[in-house]
Amino acid sequence: MARPPSAAQRRVIEGADPGTGRLRGTDAQLAALVRLGLAFRHPRPPHDHFLTPAGHRLREAEPEPASAPSAPAAPAPAGVFAARVGGAEEAPPGASRIREVRDAWQGLMELRRMTNPDSATDRPCGWERTHLVRAAALALEAAGHQPEHTDTPGYRVRATPQPEAVAVYGPALQPYAATLEAAGWQCGEYTEARTRTRHLLASPRRV
Repeated sequence: MARPPSAAQRRVIEGADPGTGRLRGTDAQLAALVRLGLAFRHPRPPHDHFLTPAGHRLREAEPEPASAPSAPAAPAPAGVFAARVGGAEEAPPGASRIREVRDAWQGLMELRRMTNPDSATDRPCGWERTHLVRAAALALEAAGHQPEHTDTPGYRVRATPQPEAVAVYGPALQPYAATLEAAGWQCGEYTEARTRTRHLLASPRRV
């Protein structure tokens, strides 16, 4: 689990440009934010640093009230967005979650615009190719699909042995495929030989 940013790193995040997410800070601070997954270094000169979707969410999150000295530490970094991949996740839907997903998707579109060579937003960027499961899950959740939760049916996104491919399970494969294809993924429907379970195999489109 990633550790939360330091107070100095949070000040760098909070000082990001509100429109582009461009960051200003020392080389050490910016490099640390990249390691935390909260920033990325633009591949083209002048190689500025920008917030990732997780960085945008952390900046926009309301600060938590100060805890008493004896209060236990929070189990996870506050404000860091995580897409719901389906399964035993404890994140019931609600107005705040809808807002978080919307903001994360908007941040991802900005990340595509800033990092794809032609500034295209209609296909996945490098960050998504290194976070396939979370990226596909965000596309599904942002379109209004519900993840599987306990006894509630919904989508599940899982890694596969194939490079740049995830498996998507659930009761509505065709709508899932339509959503992912609209988000720049290519999909095919397959049947597992052993279990006969139908699923999608989805990969980020390159062109």
